[in-house]
Amino acid sequence: MTYETLVDPATVEAHLDDPAWAVVDCRFSLAEPARGRRDYLEAHVPGAVYAHLDDDLSGPVVPGRTGRHPLPAVDALAGRLGRMGIEAATQVVIYDDMKGGIAARLWWLLGWLGHDARAVVDGGWPRWVAEDRPTRAGEETRAATAFVPAPRPEWIAEVDQVAAAGASPDVTLIDARAAERYLGEQEPIDEVAGHIPGAISLPWPGNLDDRGRFLPVDALRRRFVDRLGGASADRVICYCGSGVTACHDVLAAVHAGLPQPRLYPGSWSECITDPSRPVATGEQSGALRDRSGGRLGPTTTPQTRGRKKPQAGTLPTGPAEIHALTGRPPSKIFLSYQAVAFLEGPRRPIGPRTSLDRDPGRTQRIAKS
Repeated sequence: MTYETLVDPATVEAHLDDPAWAVVDCRFSLAEPARGRRDYLEAHVPGAVYAHLDDDLSGPVVPGRTGRHPLPAVDALAGRLGRMGIEAATQVVIYDDMKGGIAARLWWLLGWLGHDARAVVDGGWPRWVAEDRPTRAGEETRAATAFVPAPRPEWIAEVDQVAAAGASPDVTLIDARAAERYLGEQEPIDEVAGHIPGAISLPWPGNLDDRGRFLPVDALRRRFVDRLGGASADRVICYCGSGVTACHDVLAAVHAGLPQPRLYPGSWSECITDPSRPVATGEQSGALRDRSGGRLGPTTTPQTRGRKKPQAGTLPTGPAEIHALTGRPPSKIFLSYQAVAFLEGPRRPIGPRTSLDRDPGRTQRIAKS
């Protein structure tokens, strides 16, 4: 059997000694890029090799031209995959500790190069550990092989196509970032706040349940269909801040049995490199449609540069987002209000005390900085 979207930990454990299966650890922290590799060396799924978002799954950043995580060159990525022991017959399984937000990037990259036998471990590393499955320390490798790419350029939308799509009733742009960033209320990472005119908001964490696992197929399908509001599901383009977590929305759509959306790899951080490109804020853009199903005209403005920091008294919603920033369990952290600057997930207002892991029995004092 070939797995092409998700796979459960039990199935992965049953194939740990299968040379035709390759496990890739994609743990990564935007706040501390070296931490994922350190965590991998400390403990990982037996036999797993490590792939670093910046070093292995992205190309060079060109200031003023690219986004924060541009696509790697086809030949360079194929070489890295071959050195990981991945070839045409390999079933690849991928995990992270960010609810699939990083693992989905490698899932998409493999498919982009024509490799369909790849799946994200549903629940990732936290579920693997919670289920008391085996782990191993130290670095591991697989015998190098030749990965022969068969690129699918039709999977990609370029910036000019995205700009045109925003004004077209025939194409739907999906923004996978947190709602606050889409609305332009907060922008902790990029220099300009707002979204691409014509886009609708569908934050990627909404694909998951409270355990950090993907929603059932029917629920995922309803989420997308309801949000599209009657627009065609086969003409969708997804983007995020830098082309990483948008892959999570692509994966969710495919797992739900919907047509695969295209990806705008450069995403918001590339779009804003040209100051002449307009931005939209608030809900007035693609989120509103007229009675015939067409978009209402968006209200756009020129770019205003300078980050909008999270408002005092806001924190990430879920424990995975907190863990991704700090590297420690949510119940053990002591955060300042400015400590959320690297997060892509949703946020909620809090008081001086808050439950950080949805456990009413645990509260944590939050200190103002």
